Amino acid sequence: MDITWQDPITGTHGFVVIDTLVRGTASGGLRMRQGCTLEEVRGLAQGMTRKEAIHLREGRNYVPVGGAKGGIDFDPRAPGAKDVLERFLVDMNPIMRAYWALGEDLGVRQNDIDDILASRELGSGLSAVEKLLDDPKEAEARAATAFSTIVGGVGQDELVGGLGVATSVIAALEAEGRDPAAASAVIQGFGSMGGASARFLAEAGVTIVGIADADGFVSNPAGLDVEALLATRDPFGGIDRAALRPEDRDGDRGDWLGADCDVLVPAAVSYAITGENCAAIAASLIVEAANMPVLPEAEEQLRARGVTVVPDFLANSATNAWWWWVTFGDVDGSWEDSRTMVTQTLSELTTQVLSDAGRQGVTPRQAAQSLVDANLDVLQADPRSERWNH
Repeated sequence: MDITWQDPITGTHGFVVIDTLVRGTASGGLRMRQGCTLEEVRGLAQGMTRKEAIHLREGRNYVPVGGAKGGIDFDPRAPGAKDVLERFLVDMNPIMRAYWALGEDLGVRQNDIDDILASRELGSGLSAVEKLLDDPKEAEARAATAFSTIVGGVGQDELVGGLGVATSVIAALEAEGRDPAAASAVIQGFGSMGGASARFLAEAGVTIVGIADADGFVSNPAGLDVEALLATRDPFGGIDRAALRPEDRDGDRGDWLGADCDVLVPAAVSYAITGENCAAIAASLIVEAANMPVLPEAEEQLRARGVTVVPDFLANSATNAWWWWVTFGDVDGSWEDSRTMVTQTLSELTTQVLSDAGRQGVTPRQAAQSLVDANLDVLQADPRSERWNH
């Protein structure tokens, strides 16, 4: 189902796409960026179907739902952006209550969604899943713990996605017999996903030699001080150049693509790596933290050069999965429980997909898609089976 919305005040367009309903529900975030299109949101909704289905596991309370996505064609930094967001959420609320469970995505912050829904008495962003819960009050209590837990000055809801990406990077390096502590990485984007990915990679000993933001590419072959940069970044992931050390460099934004490193983590915009620019890539491993950052023609060329691409619907799936682990009671909302679940699951999934890809002679994306297809067959054949519901 495709919905196109027009803001009566600014003329701005917004979109909602329900790609798949499983158990009458679909999940996916809402983004805001100038230039967002219906085609983009369709692709993102398809990706959400994959992110959901890849996490089907016996013995867990969380049973995947379908995939959806929302997008608004507006600059999130422009005056009036929150007003546009509010009007969109008001008009889309019937869809949210019936089918679409949503959270933050590029250009939209969770606290803004929550504030608007509360002030307009529109229910929760997770209203669509309440019909699936045995005890909504217990789920609410776990969510209160989860979303009030601060780790190193950052809410854990802003950390779990990047923790999953970093775990996927580490698992991919180890699958190749490489020591993460001897590897270097470049991150494109320094918002919630990119910032947390950088933090946990650095914690694992990976040297972060470059970070790209909207204003340029900050680099240092000996490694950047990730924690100092995180402490001074702006709400949109902008790096404070005053926090750079004398030995750090500040170059052009596009320099990240060809930087000398082992691992490239695109964590900002979609369609960043194309058939035209992928020849510049020096890294041997790309782990997709953004949604759809590597175009198919680029991935084909990269594979021919021996570059491994771990797909987005695996590597960046932890935020979505974590929401549902909290909601359905697979984790208690604490950081300790959440971190254990994210690292265990993403490590196992990444290792499995890379092993399947090597054994079958296909790309990791094809191997991950095969896993998704098998899981969807199970869900669609018997979505309310006692085997999966507790």
